[in-house]
Amino acid sequence: MTKGSQTPADLKSAKDKDYSKYFDFTDARIISEDEHGKKIRIRGRDIQILSEPNHRKEKQRGKEDVQVHYDHAVPEEMRGIGIGKHYIVYTFGCQMNEHDSETIKGMLEQMGYRATEDRKEADIILLNTCAIRENAEDKVFGELGHLKHLKTEKPGLLLGVCGCMSQEEGVVNRILQRHGFVDMIFGTHNIHRLPHLIQEALFSKEMVVEVWSKEGDIIENLPKKREGMRAWVNIMYGCDKFCTYCIVPFTRGKERSRRPDDVLAEVRELARQGFKEITLLGQNVNAYGKDFTDISYTFADLMDDIRKIDIPRVRFMTSHPRDFDDRLVEVLGKGGNLVEHIHLPVQSGSSEVLKKMSRKYSREVFLELVRKIKKAVPNVVLTTDIIVGFPGETDEQFEETLSLVREVGFDSAYTFIYSPREGTPAAAMVDNVPMEVKKVRLQKLNEVINEYSRQSNDLMLDQVVEVLVEGESKNNSSVLSGRTRSNKLVHFEGGTELIGQFVQVKITDPMTWYIKGSLIPEAVTSA
Repeated sequence: MTKGSQTPADLKSAKDKDYSKYFDFTDARIISEDEHGKKIRIRGRDIQILSEPNHRKEKQRGKEDVQVHYDHAVPEEMRGIGIGKHYIVYTFGCQMNEHDSETIKGMLEQMGYRATEDRKEADIILLNTCAIRENAEDKVFGELGHLKHLKTEKPGLLLGVCGCMSQEEGVVNRILQRHGFVDMIFGTHNIHRLPHLIQEALFSKEMVVEVWSKEGDIIENLPKKREGMRAWVNIMYGCDKFCTYCIVPFTRGKERSRRPDDVLAEVRELARQGFKEITLLGQNVNAYGKDFTDISYTFADLMDDIRKIDIPRVRFMTSHPRDFDDRLVEVLGKGGNLVEHIHLPVQSGSSEVLKKMSRKYSREVFLELVRKIKKAVPNVVLTTDIIVGFPGETDEQFEETLSLVREVGFDSAYTFIYSPREGTPAAAMVDNVPMEVKKVRLQKLNEVINEYSRQSNDLMLDQVVEVLVEGESKNNSSVLSGRTRSNKLVHFEGGTELIGQFVQVKITDPMTWYIKGSLIPEAVTSA
């Protein structure tokens, strides 16, 4: 999954980096080694390596059964470690990272820690990282540079790096070599081990590294700290698609689906707690259930069951066109609490480029899927992800992307200039598209998308729409902002007592990026 838009920092090529220097351990020596791991010393710092990332192992897809565990992640004896102490969690990347951060915060609070926004007050700071693009990696290392001074002033501060970047060998070794002040490194598969890693780092005073290359099992009952009226619900982990540009199958592992009863129980509990909207999450949500061997239960079945739960809005992301079957289209057509917004990443409008990306569908197949969706959900709003400048992309192939955008009429899109990720097949391809050409293509693409976004918004003039009020506008405290069922951003004047409520808003001024409207005061509901 992706988040955000292209920035100049993204334009830096990974080929300019000398990754070999990250593996230079000539000044490191092993202090001890046993079945539990090894202890090494680099520049005077002892490092306890319980397990480390291995790209070869990450490529393997084990045949062993995935077990589901319902034990509590925070043992009773660890629930007082953080009393009187504070934490900060910085999140980089996609919605899955946001959801992981909710779990991390939940465990920290069960240990007694409390949230703070003041770095100088914090006793533990964790960076939950993304590996989708090189820009995200650069941001994390830049943040570590700033935190080094804070660590010098407060040696007892625990600094940790987790998430997708931690699953990469080069990243971990770079931290060991250049950022020895970090106290913990852990990955995406062992987040539930956080309390034990904190205990180890506190008591040993050593850097602790535990990154599992194999996915492990599914851990239920993990505490979560959710805020607001919307909630993320993870329904599966990992991805088996292996698109040639993507590192996610290696950092997140093979596809593992949560049991239906566990997902439905969580959704019912969120409904009971009064949440107004949920978003079902997965690297590829519509592959849900394909790994079950004892039951036949698909993503369409899950959506059909959730449709019957009393929660006002249900979204999902991200879906893969290859797994978007007719049964799912049929269920979405039933409406109800299933909203009319679908994020459907296409990546390119050229069948030749899609083949090089290993997307496993053609331009024609994608357009046929769009036709089916629009027929079943007539007022559907479609958004997408698109990469420009993929290795070998010609002017004609890029024009095919523009024509597909026009034919579909996407409301918005996350657009990116291709950024090679070490270890992916695409990183070994000849990148023969000049950077200046890539920049021009990105600009042209964004202009077309903006044009269709504005056209779609213009059609809403004078309509009355349901808006879930999220909060005050960043630029004007007298203006509230919220989203429609189709995920369009709406600004209107109103009081803060409306935050968290459903209101009716008449659209008065459509814009390209958002819509302005006026509140209909008598139409305010809490559910």
